[in-house]
Amino acid sequence: MKIRDRALLQRRGFEDDPERLARVAGLLAEVRSGGDAALRALTARFDRVTLDDFAVRDLAGARAHVPPEVLASLQFAAERLERFHRQQPLASWTTRELGGTLGQRVTPLRRVGCYAPGGTAPLPSTVLHTVTLARVAGVREIVVATPPSPAHAATGYVNPVLLAAAEIAGATEVLRIGGAQAIAALAYGTETVRPVDKIVGPGNVYVTLAKKLVFGVVGLDGLAGPTETVVIADEHADPAWVTADLLAQAEHDVLASAILLTPSEPLARAVEAHVAQRLESLPRADIIAQTFERNSGIVLTRDLDEACALADEYAPEHLCLAVRDPWAWAPKVTRAGGLFLGEHSFEVLGDYLAGPSHVMPTGGSARYASPLTLLDFVRLTSLVALDPATTAAIAPHAARLARAESLEAHARAADARRNG
Repeated sequence: MKIRDRALLQRRGFEDDPERLARVAGLLAEVRSGGDAALRALTARFDRVTLDDFAVRDLAGARAHVPPEVLASLQFAAERLERFHRQQPLASWTTRELGGTLGQRVTPLRRVGCYAPGGTAPLPSTVLHTVTLARVAGVREIVVATPPSPAHAATGYVNPVLLAAAEIAGATEVLRIGGAQAIAALAYGTETVRPVDKIVGPGNVYVTLAKKLVFGVVGLDGLAGPTETVVIADEHADPAWVTADLLAQAEHDVLASAILLTPSEPLARAVEAHVAQRLESLPRADIIAQTFERNSGIVLTRDLDEACALADEYAPEHLCLAVRDPWAWAPKVTRAGGLFLGEHSFEVLGDYLAGPSHVMPTGGSARYASPLTLLDFVRLTSLVALDPATTAAIAPHAARLARAESLEAHARAADARRNG
C-alpha cells in the first residue's frame, strides 16, 4: 500500500461499457422470451450446473451441513439486525388539522427478490442483511436468488451456510439462479418463477447492469458498485488496527477501494510497513495486492479538517473515524453510507452484525442515497378525505392554479365542487 496523491479520490462514475451493456440486454431478452428453457440454458453455460427445478426444496436440511457454532453466529447476527431495524419508525398516520382527514398509509410490498452474490466469496451475511429487513417490514413473499455451484451438489448446488442464513432470516423461497439471468427472471417471471415487486441486494457488474435495465418493471434498492472504505486516522490511532481494517476491505475484490486519510506521516509509514508484513500470509493476497494497486492507498492531509472535507466530497460507502475524539469530528462528515465512530466500531462488524444493514450506497451515491432500511420494503399511500367545508374553501385556489397552467378542465372540476 502506497502513499498517493489526491487524484486517488477522483470518482470515475458508474461505467456503462456499451458492449457489456449490450450483452446484458441480450441475456435479459433471452429470459424474457425463452422463460425456463432460457434460464436453464444460461445456468448451464455460466454456472456449469444443469437444473430441472430452480427452487431449493429443503432449507431446513442445510443446517445439518453447517457447524453448530456458525449456526449460532448466524442466529446472533439475525437477532441484532432485527432488534436494530424494529427501532425504525414505520407507522401510518392521519391528521385533521387541514380539514377532513389527511394522512399516510404504510403497507408492505407483497413479493421481494433478495439477490445474494455467490462468486469468489458467497455472502450469507447479505442474505441476513436483506431478508431480515423484508420480514420485519411485513413482506409476505421473500425470494432469495443466488448462483448455483457444482461444489455444493449435496445441498442442492447452494452453499449450505447461505441456505441456513435464508432459513434463519425468514426467506420463503430460495432460487438457484444467479447473474443477469436471475435479475431477468425476478423482473419478468418465467413459467415457474413468479415476478417480484422489487429487487434488492448487491452483485457483480452484470447483476448491476441488469438491475439498471429492468428498473421500471420492478423497483430497485440502488445500483451497487465495488465496495469502499475510507479510514480517517490521527496520530493516536493504532497502526496495526488501521492496517487490519484496510486489508479486510481490500480482500473483497480487485475493484474495491481501501483508503487511509491521515495528517500523520509516522502513522502512514507504520501502516505501509504493517501491510507489507501481513499481506503474504492472507489467503486472498493476490486480490488484495491488485486492490492496493488500483483504487486504494494512503493520502496525507494537512490536518483532520482537510481529511474530513476530502471524505465528505468522496462520499464513501463506509467512513471510519479512527481518531481520539470521533464524536467531535462526526458532524463534519455528512455524506457516507455508514459512519463508524472509534476504533472499536470497525467496519467488519458492520458487515456482519453491528445492527444496520450492510447494503449501503457506493460509488459516491451516498451524496443522495441511504443504506437499506425498512422503508425499502414498504409503499406509502397518501390519504385524502376532505370535508365539504374544506373543499369549498380550497377549490377556488385549485381552479386559479389550474388556469395558470392552461388546464381548463382541471379548473372546471374545481369550480363544480365550489358551486355545488
